[in-house]
Amino acid sequence: MGLNLFLLLAMVATNILALYHLSAPILQSPKPPAPLQVPDHLLQQLQTIRATINHLTRHQPSTPTSLTTSQSKPTIPADLLLYSHLSPIASSCHNHPDLLHNYMSYTPYSLCPLDSDLAESLILRGCHPLPRRRCFSKTPSKAPSSLPRNPFPSSFLESNIIWAQYSCKSFYCLAKQSPNLDFDIGAEMSRFITYKTELDLPIPQLLQVAKSANSVIRLGIDIGGSTGTFAARMKQYNVTVITTTMNFNAPNNEVVALRGLVPLHMPLQQRLPVFDGVVDLVRCGRAVNRWLPLKMMEFLFYDVDRVLRGGGYFWLDHFFSKGVDLDKIYRPLIGKLGYKKVKWAVGNKTDSGGLKNGEVYLTALLQKPVAR
Repeated sequence: MGLNLFLLLAMVATNILALYHLSAPILQSPKPPAPLQVPDHLLQQLQTIRATINHLTRHQPSTPTSLTTSQSKPTIPADLLLYSHLSPIASSCHNHPDLLHNYMSYTPYSLCPLDSDLAESLILRGCHPLPRRRCFSKTPSKAPSSLPRNPFPSSFLESNIIWAQYSCKSFYCLAKQSPNLDFDIGAEMSRFITYKTELDLPIPQLLQVAKSANSVIRLGIDIGGSTGTFAARMKQYNVTVITTTMNFNAPNNEVVALRGLVPLHMPLQQRLPVFDGVVDLVRCGRAVNRWLPLKMMEFLFYDVDRVLRGGGYFWLDHFFSKGVDLDKIYRPLIGKLGYKKVKWAVGNKTDSGGLKNGEVYLTALLQKPVAR
């Protein structure tokens, strides 16, 4: 009996001692080493490598680990994969893999698909410039024997447009359905040469302003210039103007080219593809308005400043916004440029939308300082 009691006490003591050791903190365990500081240039290299890996693998289908590499079939179009090894693709393209996949899914060395709407969907989402494709652009079935040299012809050549990709199949349809889209050549004849209100700035007056300031206007950019009427009118005064425009289900780029002018197929958010300080004039038409996000507009204005030479002119033509926003938001934004106000005219926007929203028009001609 005494022996059994002794063994019981010994067992209890052993268990208590074991619990004590298990619950006690491990004091002699080595401390983990402090994390090493990675230099900034290595971080940048790692980010570049990670972006490259994501670019090459993002379109690969997820497969079970039991499948071998030979069994998995890549979904990325072959020409997209090939092009990615030859030239960088805009990072925003990777955010829209389905659209990019559809755009690059074509048969090489054959006719390109009629997918300008798909191309513009990618461009507007920041996928610009688009990847190049190895296919032949479709041409009209009946090419005209000659093209007009007059940028204001009696009518636009409908045979030089591939209408299959547009809802309207004629210029008459476009002018009737959307009279504000600048396809009525008769209505375009009087633009930029007549003076009806303080908001108008006829081209002869613009050139006289430049002459009075001992300046000259030879080269210009028309941002969001639709069918190129401003560039066409300036051509008659021996001024070269290139027009940035999108199609939006209408042949804007084709009509600019039909008039013997240069269209740039690019969105408002893209950097202007010209060098710094090389143009005399930049005009922003109705495409630049209050519907643009404010930061996008700010970047646009500073890009205009980048391409303008010293003493060049920035023309905001019929810019519209809410009246309260013009004084609180857009006037200070424009003022940041530090340009001289040659013309500043404000008038009410009298259509239904303008009356409903309390909108106004602003026409401003601003001159960049000759030297900074």
